Amino acid sequence: MKRKSLTLAGILTAIPGSFAFAQEGVLNSGDTAWIIVSTALVMMMTPAGLALFYGGMSRYKNLLNTFAMTFVAYCLASVIWVVWGYSLAFGPSIGGFVGGLQHLFLNGIDVNSISGSIPTIVFALFQMTFACITVALVLGSAVDRMKFSSWIVFTLLWVTFIYCPVAHWAWGGGWMGEMGALDFAGGTVVHINAGIAGLVLALVLGKRIGYGKDAMFPSSISLTALGAALLWFGWFGFNAGSALAADGIAASAFLVTNTSAAIGALSWMSAEWLVNKRPTVLGIASGIVAGLVAITPAAGFVSLPASLIIGAVAGIFGFFSVAILKHRLGYDDSLDAFGVHGMCGIWGALATGLFANPAVTEGASGLFYGNPGQLWIQIISIVATIIYSGIGTVIVVFVTKLLTGGLRVEADDEIQGLDHAIHGERGFELL
Repeated sequence: MKRKSLTLAGILTAIPGSFAFAQEGVLNSGDTAWIIVSTALVMMMTPAGLALFYGGMSRYKNLLNTFAMTFVAYCLASVIWVVWGYSLAFGPSIGGFVGGLQHLFLNGIDVNSISGSIPTIVFALFQMTFACITVALVLGSAVDRMKFSSWIVFTLLWVTFIYCPVAHWAWGGGWMGEMGALDFAGGTVVHINAGIAGLVLALVLGKRIGYGKDAMFPSSISLTALGAALLWFGWFGFNAGSALAADGIAASAFLVTNTSAAIGALSWMSAEWLVNKRPTVLGIASGIVAGLVAITPAAGFVSLPASLIIGAVAGIFGFFSVAILKHRLGYDDSLDAFGVHGMCGIWGALATGLFANPAVTEGASGLFYGNPGQLWIQIISIVATIIYSGIGTVIVVFVTKLLTGGLRVEADDEIQGLDHAIHGERGFELL
């Protein structure tokens, strides 16, 4: 099929991140069922997979606080999305930068509205889960020291003014999609966006008390490993669901997603084993996520051999970003949101420009398939996302500080632990 521009004309008909389009305006029950299942899978990634993954890596005295901040991010983003977020991301484009407000409260979308071959309501819900997990990923840089009230305000502002415009650029008829940037399921929109925002938040918050001096052991690697498994499972909805059809591209995206995650885990494990002389469960779990992150923008465009390369590089790249780069630069990214999502997201977006294969999706060709211009387009999309997310997050942080009187908890509360200081609860009943 020939490429169609990602635009809206009242009711969305394009499949974001893909060149594959179902027959417009004709409901397909198989496609609908698959996207409903995919939506449920992606929904599970935030309040289940990510909460466990992040919660297990946080210190025992902040486990419940990490859960609470993940849950509230999902809840807030869900409400924002159906009230105004969807309209900003997928409403009729205003200058290629953001959508209009025609779809406030999902106005104009009812049970009979069709986008491609699925109900528009289902499409809106599927995209909602992406907004939810993206802002929740940012949390990884801020746990152990950010005020709960500040996180609530930050989430509201960031989803509205950072996530929604970038989603519009790539998927909703904005300038990035019109330029031809390839982002099948969220390399720029989700991972680079969240990773850069996390880095900004970590730098503004400053280091945790005792960072670099005191041991900061994870509360439960077992919870983190379980969270990684749930993320891996949910990611099949994330990537294969982004085909927005139960078709061959969805099947291919499923295959390369699993392969990249598997080789990513093995390459991270091998790098860690070689450098630190032991393979850790945390390293294997982190490698799984690194491979998943890197394949996300490429999932619908690359073949199986390319996924092996993408995942293997992501595992090594992620390990050195976390184990070496962070410590040499001296920033305190608590749970490595930037090191894994930001850095591996950048690699994945670049890899899409290298390995996009027209045999997988017609019209999508990367450097190795005779289209060097695609790599340049990918670079532009990466740089634009970094600049906008970085500067925009600084502004959001500044406004949040004004509205809440500061981002960081009191020193006594940080030392005591946020589970008790903020929530009056304990994650573990330790004697």
